[in-house]
Amino acid sequence: MSFNRHQVLAAVALVVSANTVHAQEKVAISDLSWDGASAIAHVLEAIITGPMDSEADIIDGLSDGNLVAEGMDKGDGSADIYTDLWMPNRQPIWDDYIEGAESVKVNTPYKGTQGMFVPTYMAEQVSSFDDLANPEIAARFDKDGNGKGEYWAGAADWASAKMWQIKFKSYGLSDLWEPVLVPQATFLAELKGQIAAEDPVLFYYWTPEAVHAQYDLTSLSEAPRTEGCEDINLDQEDWLESSTFNCENKDAEIYIAYSKSLEERNPAVASMLSKVELDPAVINDWILQISDGEDAADVAETWVEENSDLIDTWTN
Repeated sequence: MSFNRHQVLAAVALVVSANTVHAQEKVAISDLSWDGASAIAHVLEAIITGPMDSEADIIDGLSDGNLVAEGMDKGDGSADIYTDLWMPNRQPIWDDYIEGAESVKVNTPYKGTQGMFVPTYMAEQVSSFDDLANPEIAARFDKDGNGKGEYWAGAADWASAKMWQIKFKSYGLSDLWEPVLVPQATFLAELKGQIAAEDPVLFYYWTPEAVHAQYDLTSLSEAPRTEGCEDINLDQEDWLESSTFNCENKDAEIYIAYSKSLEERNPAVASMLSKVELDPAVINDWILQISDGEDAADVAETWVEENSDLIDTWTN
């Protein structure tokens, strides 16, 4: 039996079409709790469901980074994208799945900063970690009357919550200060009233984030980095006792991480994710729009429509 050229091409097209349909599973995107991660999630969803004509969902409540990483490692579609992987904050995830099992891949990172802040109206009194060793300063931040000043270290399930406890211990400040571990939304609601009243408030934050545009903030200076000043073991049971961190933070490298299984389950999306390069200034703009009341999905869809040339370089 012989086939003409048109029959062969038609057969090839059918095979390619069948394989493409089979290899475009719906993509499960994490629902991390901070605004930057949420903005990135909606942009990725808009790209996948818009110009890429594929399927993706932001999975409501998929906010525990460890569970997202475990899902990416399994490759079963329960979790495919970790939208905002801060390094070195999430070193155990990197060690276990990116370098260890090699079941998770990452894109080119963007840069972020993180530190401990006070409103600038407090900067004359508190401008460095040395100032925090003054019992009189700590007493001004004691809201519950237990003799210790309070600082917000992040939500209870954030790696930063442990990181800052390690720092305060390493600086010899544990007897004067204690962490407050509440969700970001809870903290931001309280911060608005505290700053309006010009109350003392000490808190962890990072860039890019809208809070720096909303308020006049000052970052506390710390000891410069030296060899061995940062030795963190967050994956150990005795993480606080066995870890040391008595110097300033390095700039963070922040990645989109994704399940390697997408290379088989949805290769077009896997290819796109590997090429995405985000600009911190653009992320900050997304966050500002969302914080001003715009719907995150609308912000994402508008940006995708207005930046088709850039997105083409990621999707082609």
